[in-house]
Amino acid sequence: MVEFRRRFRSSEVWFIVIALIVGALAGVGTSILQVTASAIQRFLYDLPAGGRLSTQTFIEPIYLLALPAGGLALILFTRVVGARRRPLVDSVEANALHGGRMSLIDSLIVAGQTLISNGVGASVGLEAAYAQMGSVVGSIAGQRLGLRRGDVRTLVGAGAGAAIAAAFGAPLTGCFYAFEIVIGAYMPSAIAPVAAAALAGTLVAHDLGAHPYIIGLVDPEPIIPSDYLLFGILGALLGFIAIGLMRTMSTLEALTRRMPASLWLRQVVGGFLMIPLALVTPQVLSSGHSALALDVSISGTLVFLGTIFIAKSMASIVCLAFGFRGGLFFASLFLGTIGGRLFSGILELVAGYPVVDPTQSALVGMAALAVAVIGGPLTMAMLVLEATRDLGITGVVIAATLVASTVVRVLFGYSFSTWRLHLRGETIRSARDVGWVRLLTAGRMMRKETRAVPGSITVAEFRRRFPLGSTQRVVLLDDAGHYAGIALTASAYDESADPAAEVASLAILKDVALTPEMNIVEVMQRFDEAESDEFAVIAPDATVLGLLSETHVRKRYAEELEKAQREMFGETQRQ
Repeated sequence: MVEFRRRFRSSEVWFIVIALIVGALAGVGTSILQVTASAIQRFLYDLPAGGRLSTQTFIEPIYLLALPAGGLALILFTRVVGARRRPLVDSVEANALHGGRMSLIDSLIVAGQTLISNGVGASVGLEAAYAQMGSVVGSIAGQRLGLRRGDVRTLVGAGAGAAIAAAFGAPLTGCFYAFEIVIGAYMPSAIAPVAAAALAGTLVAHDLGAHPYIIGLVDPEPIIPSDYLLFGILGALLGFIAIGLMRTMSTLEALTRRMPASLWLRQVVGGFLMIPLALVTPQVLSSGHSALALDVSISGTLVFLGTIFIAKSMASIVCLAFGFRGGLFFASLFLGTIGGRLFSGILELVAGYPVVDPTQSALVGMAALAVAVIGGPLTMAMLVLEATRDLGITGVVIAATLVASTVVRVLFGYSFSTWRLHLRGETIRSARDVGWVRLLTAGRMMRKETRAVPGSITVAEFRRRFPLGSTQRVVLLDDAGHYAGIALTASAYDESADPAAEVASLAILKDVALTPEMNIVEVMQRFDEAESDEFAVIAPDATVLGLLSETHVRKRYAEELEKAQREMFGETQRQ
């Protein structure tokens, strides 16, 4: 067994085999979730065989009571499984802060909550559950095989990417989702395993009879140079809309948590609020996969499209703010499609003739809003490419998504997933690995042996104990044994120093010290601010724990950066 694990840890070929297995299992999980969600919707809404919830022309109000009932079911499920008070960790947070380590129980809870929410018709997508289950398979495989931190993170990304690839039948989309959203960087060393996983997930889901999400298309018109400018404007507009959606959702969520009703009733209230929106148009229900395909291919009045856009936006905001579990992945694709068609219709209304092709505008809007909300410009560009197989439209999509991404990055700075983490107090802005920064704390890096003397001794006594050249600095303590500053040995031997004076009169950094939990970035900032070469590390009760020098801190930081760089380019051997 030991030899078996050693082989998997040291061989790149075997690592790709692991990724293939992870991808295949992710495809199985995606298929199961898809089939289960569809079965729940058919049962609750009495849909005909092959019928889709979001494309129904009208739903009887009695069936819409499934929404508040589903909110109650979600509450009961959460109570039965005993969901922790601590937040459940998703793949982005796991890769950013925990070296890819995820909990199977947590992931099953997330998948179950998302399945219930989507199954009863809440305006949330299953993509969060797909990615969660795919990534936890990779995490568990990496942990069980004792793989190093970077390899576990790669498998987490590969699993999530394979799940998305299986859902859309789009392996390139899955690959770039893994790199841009879950791993947080384009890593040459991870290309082969991630690609293998995405292909495996797509093929397994296809063989199991899963139906990938289809974007209904007609042949778009050829791209002309002026389209780049117009669609760039569309990308910017959708960037502003995305910021508004995310801020509105978080504001409403904060308000719902202060409702007079008990917190556990939030989902039921949200379910009732969904009913009038569903009566306006059933397209607000569930993710809206089938409705998106329908809206891309058919024409509609500006009033009709505007109604759908507003209703779907409100539905997504209400569901997430009132505690339904899911994400905005497909909702952003749906809203972007409608936004693109509105853009082309308004231009035609103003100019008096078609300015841009409606289908092209829908595709560009779809990708631009999704990038603004979720992130991943190339992920969405590949989705359009694999849906249309048209390089011309893909080029203009990339341009528009870069504009949308820039607007959100400059004016807001977060994607939807990292914004929710920010509201919890986290500072990460992507899945880029910053967990090692938190592991390198002052308490771990400090030198525990310290030379400490009472500050009440005289300068003469200090000179007797510490001859010139024996040490550069000495920690001073007050009468209670607490930190009272640092005395430089050279200062005690200065001609102006009074031998009879207390050495405390020479103390520096009296009110400046480090605490053991400060991470390496915070420590370096403290060094820069105080312009000192060494700090004392003190406990909450002001007792001295050790000393930490700037030289050692900078060296450790450089070593970790170099290690991360080597892992990114595959220049280190697995061990």
